[in-house]
Amino acid sequence: MTILDLLDALEDELESGNTMPFTGKVLIDRDVCLDIIRDIRLNLPDEIKQSEWIKSEKQRILMDAQREAELMLKEAEQHMKSLIEENEITQQAYQQSREIIENAQNTAKEIRLGARDYADALLGEVEGYIQKQLDILIENRNQLKSMKK
Repeated sequence: MTILDLLDALEDELESGNTMPFTGKVLIDRDVCLDIIRDIRLNLPDEIKQSEWIKSEKQRILMDAQREAELMLKEAEQHMKSLIEENEITQQAYQQSREIIENAQNTAKEIRLGARDYADALLGEVEGYIQKQLDILIENRNQLKSMKK
């Protein structure tokens, strides 16, 4: 069954439930609805499942970039301390350490921005796909509603 068929089945189940007097609430078979929802989850497009992976991967990439930047900063500080000990090249050491720190920060920033852009682009594609499917669903429901009249 397709997702649309499963949604139709869920809608039918909800519409066929017994109405409780004076409340407007409907009694439905919980197990039937839960079975339909499980089937919907099993039939979800891979793009939706991939979006969850992309989300976790984005977080992992950002954490790796942060760790790498911190490691670069620590290495730069250690390098700077060793150069300071040598009187003759102290000024050169300060300059190099500033460049290393700036490069590390720029690299970390580029990695973070690249990861965010990549994740944003993929999530945008998934959003477009989901929006398209939602538009189809709304159109199908409207057609069903018009068939009832």
